[in-house]
Amino acid sequence: MRARVLTLLVLTQAGLLVSAQTPQPQGASQQPPQAVFRTTTHLIVQTVTVKDKSGKPVLGLTPKDFVVTEDGQPQDIAFVEYEALDAAPASSQAVTTGQETPPVATASTVASTTPDVVSVPGDATYRGRRLIVLYFDLYSMPFFDKIRTFENAATYVTQRMTPADMVAIMVFDGAGVRLKQNFTDDRAALGDVIQAQMKAADDVQNGLSDNFDPGGAFGEDDDTFNIFSTDRQLAALQTAVTDLGPLPEVKTLVYLGSGLSLHGIDNQAQLRATVNAAVRANVTLNPIDAQGLVATAPLGNATQASPGGVGMFSGMLAQTQIANGQQAQDTLYALAKDTGGKAMFDNNDLSLGIAQAAQAVTGYYMIGYYTKNVAKDGRFRRVKISLASGLSADLAYRAGYYGDKEFSKFTTADKERQLAEALKLDNPITDIPMAMEVNYFQLNLAEYYVPVSVRMPGSELTRPKPGGTTQVEIDMIGEVKDTYGVTIRNLRDKIAFSLDAAKAADVARRPIQDETGCTLLPGSYVIKVLVRDAITGHIGTLEKSFTVPNLEHVTAALPISSVVLTNQRVAATDALYTVKQKISTDAVNPLIYQGQKLIPSVTRTFSTSRPLFVFLQAYERDADAMRPLVAFVTFYLDGVQAFQTELQAIAEGWDSKSKAVPVRFSIPLESLKPGSYDCQVTVLDPSGSRAAFWRSTVALIR
Repeated sequence: MRARVLTLLVLTQAGLLVSAQTPQPQGASQQPPQAVFRTTTHLIVQTVTVKDKSGKPVLGLTPKDFVVTEDGQPQDIAFVEYEALDAAPASSQAVTTGQETPPVATASTVASTTPDVVSVPGDATYRGRRLIVLYFDLYSMPFFDKIRTFENAATYVTQRMTPADMVAIMVFDGAGVRLKQNFTDDRAALGDVIQAQMKAADDVQNGLSDNFDPGGAFGEDDDTFNIFSTDRQLAALQTAVTDLGPLPEVKTLVYLGSGLSLHGIDNQAQLRATVNAAVRANVTLNPIDAQGLVATAPLGNATQASPGGVGMFSGMLAQTQIANGQQAQDTLYALAKDTGGKAMFDNNDLSLGIAQAAQAVTGYYMIGYYTKNVAKDGRFRRVKISLASGLSADLAYRAGYYGDKEFSKFTTADKERQLAEALKLDNPITDIPMAMEVNYFQLNLAEYYVPVSVRMPGSELTRPKPGGTTQVEIDMIGEVKDTYGVTIRNLRDKIAFSLDAAKAADVARRPIQDETGCTLLPGSYVIKVLVRDAITGHIGTLEKSFTVPNLEHVTAALPISSVVLTNQRVAATDALYTVKQKISTDAVNPLIYQGQKLIPSVTRTFSTSRPLFVFLQAYERDADAMRPLVAFVTFYLDGVQAFQTELQAIAEGWDSKSKAVPVRFSIPLESLKPGSYDCQVTVLDPSGSRAAFWRSTVALIR
C-alpha cells in the first residue's frame, strides 16, 4: 500500500520567515554597499600523445613547444606535465578495496614546467601508472557472451597485464553501476572478482539466484526516467566515467558489451552527454564487441524458431540482421572515435583487445589551459594542438569538448539529467536552504504512514514582477533508502502555478512548505530530497536519517506515534497548490481531521500569539474495544515546571482497523514568556497500567 500527497503551503506564522538578508537594527547607521569583484575561470586539461616517425614518444617538451587553439583562438597554456607509462613503476602500490564505492582522488601539488607553479589535482598513487577500467555491460548480454567476456578478462589479468597497469572493475547489470574492485595491480584480487562475477552469472542462468534488482532513483537504474534500454546503457556509462573524473590522468575504459544499437535520433542526446562526460573526465572509451566473430543464420538457429514472411525468401531478413549488427558496431565505434579510444570487433580473443587498448596509452603530456570562451551555450569547442615551428611529430588528442550550458538553454533531457546527477552527488547542491521533518503513524500490523515536511524560503522560489503575473515552477524529487542502500521509495512531483503581483510579493516574504508522504515498513532509513526552481535552475538538497520503530515490539510501555507540534492548522482546500495521486490520502493521512490539516513545524519555533497544536496517536493493539486514556502536556524552563495543561480524558476516536486513538491538544501560549522550553507529552492507560512519554525542545517567541 502506498499513498502520497504533496501540498505546497505559504506559512504566515510570525518568526518563521526565512530571509535572504539580515535586517539592520533600528537606529543603526546604513553602511554603503561594498563593491564585490567576481571572476570565473575554466581549466581545461587535454592529454596529448607525441610520437616521432618511428613511433617512439618524444620527451622533454615544454609549454613553449605547444600551440593550443580553441575555435581558432590561441590559448595561454597554464602547465605541461609528462606522464611516463613505458616502464614498470619503481615500487608497486596496490589500492585494493572490497567496497563498491567510486574511486576518490585526493589533492597533490605538482610543479609545472612554467615559471609559475600550477596545482594539478590528482593522487600521487596513480602517477606513472596506466589506469585501466574493465567495464562489463551485462544488461541484455546473452549468457554465453558473459562467460566468454569473463574468461577473456581473466586471461588478460593473468597473462597480459603489465607491471605498470592498475586495473579497476565496474559492472552494470541493469540495477546500477557498481565498482567491484578499485584500481589495483593485485592480480589475485582482480581474478577473485572476475570469478565471483562469472559464478553469479552462472547462478542466474541455472536459477540459483533471483538476480534481485535493488533499484535506484532517477538515474541509470530506473525504468521510469530512462525509457529506452540504450539510454539506460549510455547513462550507466556516463555515470562510470563521471565517477572517474577526480583523477586527472588518462583512464582507459574498456567497454565489454554485446553491441549498442541506437534508435534513430532518440538516443542522440544521451550519446552526446556520455561522450562529453568522458572527454571532461579524461577517459578514453575502448569498446570491445563481446559477441566476437559470429555467423548469423538468416533462417534462425538452434536457440530460436525460424522466422516467417516474405522477407525470409527475398533476402530482406538477412539484410536487416546484417544492418542491425553493423549499426550496433557503429555506435561503439563512435564512442571510441569521439573519445580517442580504439574499438575491436569480430575477434574472439577479447583479451587481445583489452591488451591493445592498454598498450595504446604509453607516455603522454597533460596540457592545461584556462579557456577564454566562458559562454555557457553548451556548444562544441573545437580544440587544436600543434607543435611550435621547427618541430615535427605525430600528435594524438581529443578534438574538443562541449562547453557548459546555462539553465535557460537546457532541453527537457538536460533538465532530467541535471536532477538525476544532482541527486547522486556526494557533495549536495545547497542553493536553496531547506529544513525537513519526518514523522510516522502506524496504519496496520506492518505498515506506517510517513509524512515528510520540507520548508524553504519563499524569496528563493518567487520573484515578483511589478504589475505582472509571476510564474512559479518547482521540481521535487527524492528517494528513501534503507541501511543497505536499497531504494525503497521514490518521490517525484512538479508544481507550476501563477501569482498576481500582490500575492507574489506576499509569498516572497514567507516560508513555503512542501508536504509529501509514503508508507514504509519498520526500519532505519535515509531520505534525500532535492528541490529545484524550474525558472532559475537553483537547487536545494537535504538528507536526513530517520527510524520507523516497530511498535508491535513495544509491550511494557504504551506504544505511540511520533508527536506533531505546530502553530498552523488550515483547511485542506486552502492550500496554495495541491497535487493528489489516484489513491486518496485523506483516509490514511492522520494529519487531516474534519477538513483541517496540521502543518508540522520543521523548526520547532512557535509564536506565543497563536495556539500550539499537539497531535499524536496511541495504539491499543491488544484491545477489542477502546480503553479510555488520560493525557497532558508539560512545559519545563531550566528544569523547572513552567506550565501544565489540565488532564484530558480521551474516550472516543478509536479506529477499529489501525487500533489508533488520536490525542489532540490546542494549547494557548500567551502566559509563557519567550525562551527555550522542554515540552513533554504524557499519555496514561489506567486500565492497562501503561504509560508513554515524549519530550522535545521548543522555542517560543513573540
